[in-house]
Amino acid sequence: MVSTPEHVDVLIVGAGLSGIGAACQLREHHPARSVAVLEAREASGGTWDLFQYPGIRSDSDMFTFSFRWRPWVGDRALADGPSILDYLRTVASEYGVDELIRYRHRVVRASWDSATARWTVEIDRDGQAVTMTCGLLWCASGYYDYEEPFAPEFPGADEYAGRIVHPQHWPADLDYAGQQVVVIGSGATAVTLVPAMAPTAGHVTMLQRSPSYVLSRPARDGLATRLEALPTRVSYPIVRWANILVALGFYQAARRWPEKVKEMIRKGRRAELPDDLDADVHFEPRYNPWDQRLCFVPDGDLFRELREGRASMVTDTIERFDATGIQLTSGRHLDADVVVTATGLQVLAFGGVELVVDGRPVELSETMAYKALMLSGVPNLIFTIGYTNASWTLKADLVSEYVVRLLSHMDRIGARAVVPVREPDVQERPFMDLMSGYVLRALDRMPRQGDRAPWRLKQNYLSDLRMVRYGRIDDGVLAFDTATARKGETALTTV
Repeated sequence: MVSTPEHVDVLIVGAGLSGIGAACQLREHHPARSVAVLEAREASGGTWDLFQYPGIRSDSDMFTFSFRWRPWVGDRALADGPSILDYLRTVASEYGVDELIRYRHRVVRASWDSATARWTVEIDRDGQAVTMTCGLLWCASGYYDYEEPFAPEFPGADEYAGRIVHPQHWPADLDYAGQQVVVIGSGATAVTLVPAMAPTAGHVTMLQRSPSYVLSRPARDGLATRLEALPTRVSYPIVRWANILVALGFYQAARRWPEKVKEMIRKGRRAELPDDLDADVHFEPRYNPWDQRLCFVPDGDLFRELREGRASMVTDTIERFDATGIQLTSGRHLDADVVVTATGLQVLAFGGVELVVDGRPVELSETMAYKALMLSGVPNLIFTIGYTNASWTLKADLVSEYVVRLLSHMDRIGARAVVPVREPDVQERPFMDLMSGYVLRALDRMPRQGDRAPWRLKQNYLSDLRMVRYGRIDDGVLAFDTATARKGETALTTV
């Protein structure tokens, strides 16, 4: 006897920040709908549970990184990973979302059938094949591979007698006290690791092929501190909007007047670096600000460790590893007991789930993103990918709000399915406009953007508010499968 697969109205893939936020908003605004959250790992929290390396913290302020509808309490702007994880799990518990999460459920394949207006979802549950069906599939697993980081092969690494670790798989037994540590990388992870490890290690060297923009910002938000006597419901929106506008203004200034912003960054950095460190070599990137994501360090902790001599910077390329460390192309040798390869992420769109629509596999690179939350030709699919130039959660919140409105609209018109229909004259653009290595390596496997709205978002929160939060749902681009359509008066188009 063949059992009928379990059915839910909405199936969310991923129990990290995006998935928890999505489920909370559904519980709040659509309590009658059945919801399940599938998590491939054994714990919730996503990034904030996975990464265990020293000093892990947010690189966005917590007043925009927390949910709009659930304030972050206190004045800490850049919070540590355990505090963020506690916040997420507390929110999940408050909304009853923790009861919806099914762990060790890895989604492998999802097939859409237009006749029944359902997704059939194939799941690996601890090695056992399980099937579920749903009306709406919501991919909230981010865009990087949780299993495999980006780890380039270094010549001679097998000859190295020390220990090589990647931050994404930090070993619990690593003791680096008094050790010579080399951190390879120049991004957010590297600038976090170096000041976190330096007080305990013998010495930490940050080895980078090329510099990134590194800026200091206060670990505690001055405005939040000044308003702490006010009720949170009053102070939180003020502090949140102040952070949104400052970040947006800085981004816009960097795009319009890059040379002026470069000089501003230089002046701020000059006062914090030791006199004997060549800032032009180690902190002057070859690209403009926000061509890649900027790195923020709380209270200048990286610069402090450089000034006090517990850490140092080397800008060079690796020729090979040997038994005692790293040989550089300049001829210099770095002795190392431990090497940390903070070399970045590997993009994996939609958690690697294979999508099929009416028997035809979906090639992501042949689809176009609608409002950066749906795909052309793929019905009843939502995805959450946050901003690259601002807090991830600002965009995640917008996606959740949009889905709440979309489902309400579908209820009103009696629609079972919705799909964005690509306009033939829309020109293609890259899905992300960052020049970061992890983005460039994956662009050919990602969906496309268009050259105009609603197929293109401007990475501008104020603009996206108008389009995503307040724009019409029935905008002429979305096609709906209603009872009238099923009688043949109109058709839901999936091309």
